[in-house]
Amino acid sequence: MIVGLDIGSRSIELVAVQNGEVVRALRAPTTFDPVSQCAGLLEGLRPASLVGTGYGRNLIQCLGLGCPLSSITEIKAHAMGATHLFAQARSVLDIGGQDTKAIALAPGHEGQPGRVVKFEMNDRCAAGTGKFLEYTAGVFQIPVEMFGAYALKGSDPPEISSMCTVFAETEATSLMARGTPPESIALGLHKAIVKRTVNMLGRVGFALPLVFTGGVANNPCVLTLLARELKAEIGTDILIPDQPDMAGALGAALAGLVGLTGTDLPRHSSLAPRVNS
Repeated sequence: MIVGLDIGSRSIELVAVQNGEVVRALRAPTTFDPVSQCAGLLEGLRPASLVGTGYGRNLIQCLGLGCPLSSITEIKAHAMGATHLFAQARSVLDIGGQDTKAIALAPGHEGQPGRVVKFEMNDRCAAGTGKFLEYTAGVFQIPVEMFGAYALKGSDPPEISSMCTVFAETEATSLMARGTPPESIALGLHKAIVKRTVNMLGRVGFALPLVFTGGVANNPCVLTLLARELKAEIGTDILIPDQPDMAGALGAALAGLVGLTGTDLPRHSSLAPRVNS
């Protein structure tokens, strides 16, 4: 069994592969003790190899597993996970809890995925990330899981000039005080995120099809606006895994599988096990 562990700022994901298939896919929110959380996710597993990725990837050294350990960058993990699920991918966009990654891929050939040729990563602040959405959703007293659907009810969105989380909150509060419908303000906040994201994609020279990973890929407003900005079709030009936030852990597991056995998993477009949160 090979295990990939994506230790992020907002959540930890685990994917285990064995005998040519995914046998476990688990997720837990990150707390102040990620090592204990990782140990809990690994309970009952006896990995032959474990590969870590994400902000906390070096924490795998503290798990005391007694098996070979290694780590890979988030860029490599998301590229491997995304292109395993969609071999035709030419770009990857990952919007997670604390950063955004735009990755351009060379064209694949003979059924093989393309390699990373250029990437850009915004990890210096929470602007345009899941944390930004979570924080601004709190201004509207709406659960972040419902924020995208709420924003889609808006129309004629105001322009949000600042992507700083604190300043964006101030702008939103000021717009509310002036009588702007809150749904429209929420739509404006989503448009600001997408505009920033599209600029990042442009700087890396993205091409379609694009695989959208990370928890924010579950936000229907971000997805709708992204497709509109890129003049792209969802499902053909923009591809979303069944569980977009598991792509990094899947990529880490694939890296471990290739490193240990020299083989890959059979290609499919789904992570079979249901995720236990």
